[in-house]
Amino acid sequence: MSRLWCKLADVQNAADWESLRLAMVAEQILKRGIRSPRILAAMERIPRHRFVPPELAQRAYNDEPLSIGERQTISQPYMVAAMTEALELGGSERVLEIGAGSGYQAAILAELAREAITVEARPPLAAAARERLAALGYKNVRVEIGDGTLGWPPAAPFDAILVAAAAPRIPPPLAEQLAEGGRIVIPVGPIDRQMLLRVRKSAGNFIEEKLFPCQFVPLQGRHGWPVALTG
Repeated sequence: MSRLWCKLADVQNAADWESLRLAMVAEQILKRGIRSPRILAAMERIPRHRFVPPELAQRAYNDEPLSIGERQTISQPYMVAAMTEALELGGSERVLEIGAGSGYQAAILAELAREAITVEARPPLAAAARERLAALGYKNVRVEIGDGTLGWPPAAPFDAILVAAAAPRIPPPLAEQLAEGGRIVIPVGPIDRQMLLRVRKSAGNFIEEKLFPCQFVPLQGRHGWPVALTG
């Protein structure tokens, strides 16, 4: 009898999480103008609560960023959706993400692209993200440890690059590793306030488009913010 009760409890929990995901997409994503059916479906499907510390699981679907340790955060759901939509993924792309964090954004990219590589500078976060993504069955995403401002040269060029931390400027290695026709989505500006940019590579030139103001944790590395300034 106890085993049956546990199974019923698990089903109820699964239904509760699904209900929270559906509400998150309806109230936070769709109402704010995200229209891509593929993005909406991915966010309805991916268990965001699996990508935050257990004590924050009940807040995973709230309209807010959450701490994931190592002085890093998982972005609010809308920001994940908006940045992903700005990449304009069709499904055949090879995507580079800078700043794996908990792995949630990488899971979204894995659902929408042919292949995703995500680079994380902090080994504990990289190991946890790798474990989560493997447990959820993602086979087309790789988590690497390194200085994300240097990109990932062994796998370049990339059709799309997403940077999940604030940079003082676009790191030159990322521009160099972008394929012709590709897009970079990156927050650029002072440490306390940035502008989300989409940069397209066309005929060897880079065309910059301002999307909206935002605020991210600082991007550290050779082409990011010095550790002394970010604490």
